[in-house]
Amino acid sequence: MPLAASVYTPTDVERSLTLLDREIGNRDTYYKRRVERLDSLKSSLGQLRSRDTIAWLGAVMEIAKGYNSFNNDSALVYYTRGYDTALSHATAHKGTRNGEVADSLAIEFRLRRATYMSLSGFVSDAIREYEDVDTTAMDSGLKASYYDSGRQMYDFISYYYAGWPETYDYWINRASEARRNLMPLLSTGDDRYLLNLGEYYYNIHEYARSREILLDLVSHINVDSPTYAIATHILASIAQIRGDRNEYLYYLIQSAISDTRQSTLEVMSLQELAGVLYEMGDTRRAHEYISVAMNNAVESRASIRMMKTTELLSMVEGDHNLQISRWRAWMYAIIIVLVISLLALTVVAIFLRRQLTRVARMKQELQDAGKLKDVYISQFLTLCSTYMDKLKQFGKMVNRKISAGQVDDLYKLTKSGKFIEEQSVEFYKIFDDAFLHIYPNFVESVNALLRPEEQIVLSEDEQLNSDLRILAFMRLGIDDTTRVAQILNFSVNTIYAYRNRMRNRAINRATFEQDIMAIGNV
Repeated sequence: MPLAASVYTPTDVERSLTLLDREIGNRDTYYKRRVERLDSLKSSLGQLRSRDTIAWLGAVMEIAKGYNSFNNDSALVYYTRGYDTALSHATAHKGTRNGEVADSLAIEFRLRRATYMSLSGFVSDAIREYEDVDTTAMDSGLKASYYDSGRQMYDFISYYYAGWPETYDYWINRASEARRNLMPLLSTGDDRYLLNLGEYYYNIHEYARSREILLDLVSHINVDSPTYAIATHILASIAQIRGDRNEYLYYLIQSAISDTRQSTLEVMSLQELAGVLYEMGDTRRAHEYISVAMNNAVESRASIRMMKTTELLSMVEGDHNLQISRWRAWMYAIIIVLVISLLALTVVAIFLRRQLTRVARMKQELQDAGKLKDVYISQFLTLCSTYMDKLKQFGKMVNRKISAGQVDDLYKLTKSGKFIEEQSVEFYKIFDDAFLHIYPNFVESVNALLRPEEQIVLSEDEQLNSDLRILAFMRLGIDDTTRVAQILNFSVNTIYAYRNRMRNRAINRATFEQDIMAIGNV
C-alpha cells in the first residue's frame, strides 16, 4: 500500500504518550472503580436467587462479562456457575417459557466459557466444548452469540501460533469465517457490525476499506468503550502496514489509553507499544509499560498475554538493567569525583583556616608589637626628658656654685662620681622597665639557657641585674662592647668579663649568643 501523508506529527504522539502516562498513573483508581461495580452486582445475587432464577442468571452473566479481560479465572467460575444453574433450571422447567429462556442462557454461558477457556490455554477443551454445541434449533440472537464466541475463540487460539504462519493462518481463517457468518445476524450500522466489518476487511487485506469503516466508528463512540480499544488497535495495525509510524503510534496509544481507563487487564496494545518504544530507544517508558502489561497479564490470568509479555519483558528488562548498570557506573564515578572534590575542599579549607589563624596571630603580634613600640618610645622620651631636666638642674647648680665662689664644692661633687651614680640608677630603672615590656619573659628565657646551678636569682627590688642588662643589649642588637660599656658606665674589660662569665654558665656554650638572639622570636 502506498504511503500517504501522515495526519499525525511527532508532537501529537508525544502529547498522547504524556496522556497515557497520566492514565497509567491513575490505573489503581480505575481498577478500584471496576471492582466496586462487580461487588455491587455480586451483592444482589443472594436476594435474586430466592425470588427469580432467570433474573439471577442475568445478573451472573453480567458479573461474568464484567470479569472478561479483567480476571479470566473469575470469569470462568461465573460462566460455569451460570451454565450449571441454567441447565438445571431448564431441565426442571422443560416445556415452559422459563425453561426455554434458561436453556438459551445455558448455551450462551457454555459458549462464553469455551471462549475464555482458550484464553487460559485450555485450547482443546475450548474447541471441544464450542463444537459440541447444537446450532440446529438456535434463533438468530443465539446464533449471533455462537459465531461471536467462535470468532473471538479462534482469534485467541491464533495468538498461540504467531511463530507458525501456516497454523496461524488456519485459525485466523476460521475466525474470519465465523465473523462472516456473524455479520448477517447483526443490525447494519450497529457498532458491533461496523467493528466486525472493519476487522473482516482487515483480515482479507482490504486495508483502505477497513480503515474507512473503523475511522467512522471511532469518530462517534466513547473512548471508554471496549469497541474503541479494539478499533484503534486495528487502525494502528493498518497504519503500520502503510508505513505511517506516527499514525501507528498514535492509534496504538489511543487503544492503550482506552484499555487503561476501562481497567482492561487482558490487553495487547500496551505490550506492543512497549516493544515499539524499546526499538525507538525510549527504554524508560518501554520498561514501565511492559512492567504494567506483565502485572495486568498475571492479574487477568491470561496465559496468551503472559507468553508475549514475558518475552518482551526479558528483552526490555535486560536492556533496562544494562542502562541502570551504566548509570550506576556513572553515579559511582560522580560520587568518587565529588568525594575527591570534597576532600580537596576540606584540605583547602583547613589550609585557609590555618593561614587565617596565622594572619590573625601575626596581626595580633603586630598590634602587640605596636603597643610595645609605643611603650618603648614613651619610655625613651621619658628618659630623654628626665636627662634634659637633670642637665638643666645641674647647669643651674653649677652656675650657683660658680657665682657663689664655691668652685671647690663643685669640684668635690664631680670628682666623687655620686652624681653619675645617681643618674645611672635612674637610667637602669627606665631601661629595665622598657625592655621587659618588649620581652616580658626574658629572665625565664635566659635561665632556660643556663645550667640549673647557674640560674640567675634577682632580689625583690630588681628587674634586671648587670649580667641581664648586658645580655639585653645583646638581644637588642647592640653588640659593640665599647658602646655597651659607655651606656652602662663600665669599663670595656668589665663587659668582656661579664659576657665570658655568662657564656661559661650556659648549657650550650657554643650557641649561647645565638640562643640569646632567638629569645622572643615566634
